[in-house]
Amino acid sequence: MNAWQGAILLYAAALSVYAFALFGIDKKAARRSRRRIPEKRLFAASFLGGGFGAWIGMSAWRHKTKHASFRIGVPLLALWNAAALGVLAWLVR
Repeated sequence: MNAWQGAILLYAAALSVYAFALFGIDKKAARRSRRRIPEKRLFAASFLGGGFGAWIGMSAWRHKTKHASFRIGVPLLALWNAAALGVLAWLVR
């Protein structure tokens, strides 16, 4: 693994942690009837590299699991992230 591949992996890990946290924060806000995180931001974090963290966050927090757009979209975005990161890692080898 070269430095660029390590940076790509670190980026994906950081975005996954961020997406996981967003789902937890939004779940907490929903329970307390407070201001929520926009769905656009949840999807953006998933699309930009945090798909796996978002998917795990949905399951761990049991949040947004009844919404078809999230139930289908987040796993697809996780697959998109895997493919995109794989291509990037291959390109910088």
